[in-house]
Amino acid sequence: MESTAKRKFSVREIREDFPALRQLIYGKNLIYFDNGATSQKPQFVLDAINRYYSKDNANIHRGVHYLSQKSTSDYEDARKFIANYINANSTNEIIFTKGTTDGINLVASSFGELLKEGDEIIISAMEHHSNIVPWQMLCERKKCVLRVIPITKKGDLIIEEYEKLLSSKTKLVALTHISNTLGTINPIKEIIEKAHLVGAKVLIDGAQSIQHKKIDVKDLNCDFFVFSSHKVFGPTGIGVLYGKEKILEKMPPYQGGGDMIKKVTFEKTTYNELPFKFEAGTPHIAGGICLGKALEYVSQFNMEDIENHEMMLADYAQDLLSTFEDMNIIGESKKKTSVVSFVVDGVHPFDLGTLLDKQGIAVRTGHHCTQPLMDFYKIPGTVRASFAFYNTKEEIDVFIAAVEKGISMLK
Repeated sequence: MESTAKRKFSVREIREDFPALRQLIYGKNLIYFDNGATSQKPQFVLDAINRYYSKDNANIHRGVHYLSQKSTSDYEDARKFIANYINANSTNEIIFTKGTTDGINLVASSFGELLKEGDEIIISAMEHHSNIVPWQMLCERKKCVLRVIPITKKGDLIIEEYEKLLSSKTKLVALTHISNTLGTINPIKEIIEKAHLVGAKVLIDGAQSIQHKKIDVKDLNCDFFVFSSHKVFGPTGIGVLYGKEKILEKMPPYQGGGDMIKKVTFEKTTYNELPFKFEAGTPHIAGGICLGKALEYVSQFNMEDIENHEMMLADYAQDLLSTFEDMNIIGESKKKTSVVSFVVDGVHPFDLGTLLDKQGIAVRTGHHCTQPLMDFYKIPGTVRASFAFYNTKEEIDVFIAAVEKGISMLK
């Protein structure tokens, strides 16, 4: 269960939990501002990974020996913790996947089998490629129609246009909770309510929200919610698809193999119950266990303290960057999370990112897997600084000085 006695929020103490932050890059203290791509891991999670592989390593669910039973228990306990963490009704609604991309593809392939020619799917102009391409593939396969919600120059959804797209043909709305490029926090409760009025289901891409906000899938009333472990301080290669049990029951299996079956004969196979119906083959056992540990680590703190600290950092960084000549902030919604993307006239993002790297500062440059968004803004890409709860104002001061130095060298 999630901890009720919360740990005092101290950035200095939190930083001590993350060994990767205590290293030099090119002789400089590492400043890690690439959390939107992947987050660093606390010692609590690293110890759990080491413990599994050094002591408990065994395959799960079918073994009668001690190690198999212990690993099974730890893996399923992690599933229970995750279900509780996002307030799912039961563990039947928690499907382990390879990550957000895998979860979206599972829904596109499996729920997609329930769709027919002429059915419509709605996404938005700010989606990650992972929430565009699977739906394009589905539309090609099933002859469905893909609709796109437009956005404003500030990076907000145009809700009036969304309402116009909704109809009895709409079967699914697939939307990012928080844009990985813009930082925009979308009004997903309103979007879900409007979709449900026309009978559509809703998938929320939570890859950029699970680490920044308290997620309550019952309160949101979403039909699917997907997220990745590696963005919330856990291992890579593991994630979660939450789905309402009644919907998951109707969906055919995504893949065939071991663990997703009850009985196999050459004439007919009967499938396993949820959640195992969608988990073919030996899973990423250590990943599942340690995703649970990562969320257990985060649950030590009040999420409101995390949000407030991260937003303070983002506001501070954006305010300082805005004072630079020829600076363009990409994504200026009033409702943002801790992401600041920018371009400087006459300076290529890659060049500036390279100079920042030489100062020990890790940022992301490029299109961030949102090429249609870059086309909308008519830019080749951005420099993106994305913050986590272990980052500090002092790091931002160093970052701002490095940006200033880099611009002066490149212009």
